Amino acid sequence: MAKELEVGIKGEARDAVTDLNTAVAYGNTVVNVYASPAMIGLMEKAALTSVLPYLGEGMTTVGTRFEVKHLAATPVGLSVTARSTLVEIEGKRLLFEVEAWDDTEQIGKGIHERFIVKLEGFLKRAQGKSTGGQA
Repeated sequence: MAKELEVGIKGEARDAVTDLNTAVAYGNTVVNVYASPAMIGLMEKAALTSVLPYLGEGMTTVGTRFEVKHLAATPVGLSVTARSTLVEIEGKRLLFEVEAWDDTEQIGKGIHERFIVKLEGFLKRAQGKSTGGQA
């Protein structure tokens, strides 16, 4: 049986800054620092993994909203730690405060919303989409 979800659950995820997760890797040809999309993904990982032990079999969460400020640049060679705190539960809706720090300072902060879903049904709906001949 899954544990009870409650406000205050915390999560953490870490990442090393390499050439693979810089702004250059995401298409900015001149800024070789940790990319905002990489930071957001790390924040999402912290939130997701924090609540997985509390969900029943076949359940997961999906991200639906981010409001994040990227406060400082982080060069290749440093590491980044993202932390999440579950601050609100409204039915299947979960709201997290998220933040990211490099080895020197806070580099990001914001909020992240996730929803609890049945994985099988969620994937079935997604896979049922058709491109309708569009590229």
